[in-house]
Amino acid sequence: MSLRGRRVLVSAGPTFEDIDPVRFIGNRSSGKMGFAIAESAARQGADVVLVAGPVSLPTPAGVSRIDVRSAAQMHAAVMAALPADIYIGAAAVADFTPLSVAPGKIKKQAGVDTLTLELVRTPDILAEVAVHPRRPRLVVGFAAETDHVEQYARGKLEKKKLDLIAANRVGIVGSGFESDDNALVVYGRDGFERALGPASKIELADNLLELIAVRLA
Repeated sequence: MSLRGRRVLVSAGPTFEDIDPVRFIGNRSSGKMGFAIAESAARQGADVVLVAGPVSLPTPAGVSRIDVRSAAQMHAAVMAALPADIYIGAAAVADFTPLSVAPGKIKKQAGVDTLTLELVRTPDILAEVAVHPRRPRLVVGFAAETDHVEQYARGKLEKKKLDLIAANRVGIVGSGFESDDNALVVYGRDGFERALGPASKIELADNLLELIAVRLA
């Protein structure tokens, strides 16, 4: 199947939530899976927009890239890039961000051994895209979990009203964050289930997009 003529919107990588001008809250997402998906979609003839968190990966050939840093910036960029035929939310977006950012570097204080940060929820990009007036025909999420992978993935699939979700276990060698390889199980709201891999992330991207193309046919 081909994605020629389709508009594919992909978000990838981590977000960094600033605490002060020096420090931030982040995660270990490398962006490799999302970039592989963008690369594969472009090779299949799609018009691809990639919203990328702070990573140092090169832009895949034929892909329009928008660089962002925070969850709020990623939210704004994704919404501005709609409409699309497909949205694939492969980014590891921070769930919380500091309520306020200190204007200067937070210094250690004599006799004070703790630091309390007040955090607030970030916008839920996947859930908002899934109910957006310009909702893509297919909204695909990712669930990176350390345990109870299927349970949490299926819960996210239903709660966020996604069409598909690709679940993977993280925190193990050779899979998930920072690795060049991965293994996914794709679930659909119609009861669909398909295991992909273990394989390289680019091979997995090809296989995932093949499933997506069939659903658009």
